Amino acid sequence: MRKIFEIEIQKLQDNVLILGGMVENAILDSVDSLKHRDIPRSQKIFNADEMINQKRFKIERDVMIAIATQQPMAHDLRLLASLLDVAGELERMGDYAKGIAKINIVMGEQKLLKPLINLPRMAEKTADMLHRALAAFIAEDVDAAHRIPDEDDEVDALYTQIYRELITYVIQDPTAIERSNWLLWAAHNLERVGDRVTNICERTIFIATGEMEEIDSTDAEISLA
Repeated sequence: MRKIFEIEIQKLQDNVLILGGMVENAILDSVDSLKHRDIPRSQKIFNADEMINQKRFKIERDVMIAIATQQPMAHDLRLLASLLDVAGELERMGDYAKGIAKINIVMGEQKLLKPLINLPRMAEKTADMLHRALAAFIAEDVDAAHRIPDEDDEVDALYTQIYRELITYVIQDPTAIERSNWLLWAAHNLERVGDRVTNICERTIFIATGEMEEIDSTDAEISLA
């Protein structure tokens, strides 16, 4: 009976990693599509968000079945509850990527206010942090779970730099405010991905130690999803 339960846990963890890979790709692709103003590609990303949603719902259903049928205790229950939570975090990150895709679609024929340099850097950094946070989650690596959120300062610094650059453009040309806002919303969505990576790290610590530890996270949220 225990062996069957372990196999079910492994399947759930594998599905969370698959979902994480879908979200990583959506984040990177949404920003790359915006950078190159590839609207058809953004439309595909926007539509593909439904696949992310369905994957999340399947994980939730399977977790609830495992809880109901296996009567897990202590560590196993923390793990299942955390898988449920992380699936939700990933689905929301997918919404941020969808929001960036929508920005590109809504912009239509408008040109980018400026070439995108720091926005792709934000996307690469947050996707990398997410990848490593999920690896730490599966391995229950508490040390990594404590270290990874520190890197969110780099994401915040890029966001601040983007914000200041866009303000400068608007001061020079007030008619650029709409195009500035598009890019600022995209940057903010990426900044929120970094915050949700921190939430995953907190869950990793919870599984391993049984203690809920708030590392450092903001709660403000803007999304065009």
